[in-house]
Amino acid sequence: MRKSIAIDMDGVIADTEPHLIEWYKNETGISLTLQLINELGEDAAFADKTALHKVLHTQSFFRTVPVMDKAVENVTLLMEDYEIFIVSAAMEFPLSLYEKREWLQEHFPFISWKNIIFCGDKSIIDTDYMIDDYCKNLDFCKGKALMFNAYHNAHINHHIRINHWDEVPKLLKTLTYSTENIL
Repeated sequence: MRKSIAIDMDGVIADTEPHLIEWYKNETGISLTLQLINELGEDAAFADKTALHKVLHTQSFFRTVPVMDKAVENVTLLMEDYEIFIVSAAMEFPLSLYEKREWLQEHFPFISWKNIIFCGDKSIIDTDYMIDDYCKNLDFCKGKALMFNAYHNAHINHHIRINHWDEVPKLLKTLTYSTENIL
C-alpha cells in the first residue's frame, strides 16, 4: 500500500507570500518585504487589518496566486510513489473555494478531484505525511508533520522544515527509509 501525503495549497504549492505583499501594497500603499515581516511579525507588519481582510476576500486574489517554484515538477514526481491529496482550509474565505479549484485545474490538472479536500479544520486529515506552512495544522497532524518555510513560521523549530520543493522527494525517501528500518 502506498503512503499518502496531504499537501497544503497557500504558502506550499501556491506562492501566496509575495502575492499578498503586492495586493496589500496596492490596497494600502504600504511596502512590505519578507525580511520586514520576519522582523516585525505577521500581525504587526499587516497592521491595517481592514485592508488585509479586504484583500483576502477580493475576487480573483486566490485565482491569481503564482505557483511555488518547482512545485508542479516535484508533486508530479511524488505521485509515482505516494497517494497525493491537496488539502486547503478554504472555508475561512468562501470566495476562495471556486478560485482554488480553478487554480488547481490550471496548474495541477493531473490531481484528480477525488484527491482535493477543502475543509475548515485539517485535524481530520489522516495521511502518512502532511506538508503545510502553519503549525495550527501540523501540530495536530496524525502522520509526520513537514513544515514548509514561510514568514509566519520563521522562528518555529519543532517540525522538520522544508525550504524549497526540490528538498521534498529526498526528504520523504529518507523518512520512509528510516521508518521502514525501525519496524
